[in-house]
Amino acid sequence: MSRAAELRATLVRNLADVTLERQQREPLYDTLCGGVSDGTAAVKLGAGFDILAPGKRSCPYHFHHAQEEMFVILEGEGTLRVAGEMVPVRAGDVVFIPPGPQYPHQFINTSAAPMRYLSISTQERPELCEYPDSGKVAGYTRGLRIIQRPADSLDYWEGEP
Repeated sequence: MSRAAELRATLVRNLADVTLERQQREPLYDTLCGGVSDGTAAVKLGAGFDILAPGKRSCPYHFHHAQEEMFVILEGEGTLRVAGEMVPVRAGDVVFIPPGPQYPHQFINTSAAPMRYLSISTQERPELCEYPDSGKVAGYTRGLRIIQRPADSLDYWEGEP
């Protein structure tokens, strides 16, 4: 393999080559998504490619405590549910979501056609993510992910000798 081919394999991804996985939970959620940055030399940035089905939501309404996110709407239109408001978005828009409770967010495809976008984020770990609609909290770092509600939290000394 030539040096140029090695560099391309390490540094470049084409969206047409991204393996997409369907994440569906009826009646509200249906999206195809894949990791664009998976297997690259990226260390601090991650990128995903999402195709959101018409009339569906991308993921639960949430906010991050550490990660900052940016979304690039490539095709289609929809609504960004953010900070309790509904903000229209369309192809060509770039959305910036800083970490923190001021900007919980979620995409909703309010159109009759698929909405395609890039999800770009800092890969800060450990991360704590909160879900205002359900009251859940997710903590994760490499190799560990825990999701629960604060009311179900264990006592600090639980199970200790």
